[in-house]
Amino acid sequence: MNDAPRKIVHVDMDAFYASVEQRDDPALRGKPVVVARRGLRSVVTAASYEARVFGVRSAMPAVRAERLCPDAIFVAPDFARYKAVSQQIRAIFLRYTDLVEPLSLDEAYLDVTNVRGGLPSATATAEAVRAAIRDETGLTASAGIAPNKFLAKVASDWRKPNGQFVVTPRRVDAFLIPLDIGKVPGVGKVMKAKLHAMGVTTVGDLRGFEAAVLVARFGRWGQRLHELAYGIDERPVQPRRAASQVSAEDTLREDLPLAELTEHIQRLAEKTWANHRCKQSRVARTVVLKLKTSDFRTLTRSFTPQAPPDSAAAVAAIACALRDRVNDGAGARYRLVGVGLSGFVDAAEQPLQSNLL
Repeated sequence: MNDAPRKIVHVDMDAFYASVEQRDDPALRGKPVVVARRGLRSVVTAASYEARVFGVRSAMPAVRAERLCPDAIFVAPDFARYKAVSQQIRAIFLRYTDLVEPLSLDEAYLDVTNVRGGLPSATATAEAVRAAIRDETGLTASAGIAPNKFLAKVASDWRKPNGQFVVTPRRVDAFLIPLDIGKVPGVGKVMKAKLHAMGVTTVGDLRGFEAAVLVARFGRWGQRLHELAYGIDERPVQPRRAASQVSAEDTLREDLPLAELTEHIQRLAEKTWANHRCKQSRVARTVVLKLKTSDFRTLTRSFTPQAPPDSAAAVAAIACALRDRVNDGAGARYRLVGVGLSGFVDAAEQPLQSNLL
């Protein structure tokens, strides 16, 4: 095993979707921009830094964003345009290393342990990547540089926007010990509250608990927490990671009973099938139905037919059949529905099928 530490860069675009909108429409520059459709059931996709000053954040209900920032300019998302810019940025990454692991359209890990171009350090590489993004796309990015993915991701948030932060192997403890526990990826509001109840407000506090105690309390996640508390993360950067699922989901305008979800399921099946055909060269074998109840419980059902679905109609038919298997009481209402495809295999492994359903 190579004992030399990896050199990982986490690049995170600054308010990506909102920044693309501001770049492409000069009238939006310097204004509080919220990427979302207006409506009671709409959710904020992104917010410019001018909107964030008012407390607007992604995943927030659009109506709340409007209350917080009455002067916000709402722009409907244009994912085709964002994807095109993301591909341009990814091409920049690949000039410096083949080891690029995209996490979403606006962030990625780069392993620059062996970097191209004769740059002297991972820090210099991050600077060059960010400069190329700025010069070629007119957008800014922030970066974290560290010996592993966990530390690099946390560090990339340290000097946002348009900055970078380095955590060297020697400074891992100094960086981690005072770190707010809520900054650890995977520690959301619920987990943070549970840790606070144990007296854990910083990563240093977390180190006061043996791994066995954390495992007994949180299961496998407890072991992971123990490792992260000491900056341990052995996950490699995985380039060209194939999607494990292609899906589409919608939060409904009003909570609906199961019987009234058919049209929504059919529409989402068409969207999922189109995404699958555009993005995947492999064959999906499994159809997944996701439902969220009015009290925010999430239900999932899946089915793998003998032959893979070969059309949007086939996906919709299976998803509706999965819907009919849900037994959640006559009064149950649902606020979100999603349809997905998973279980991908290479096309060469599947015989051609027709007239499946």
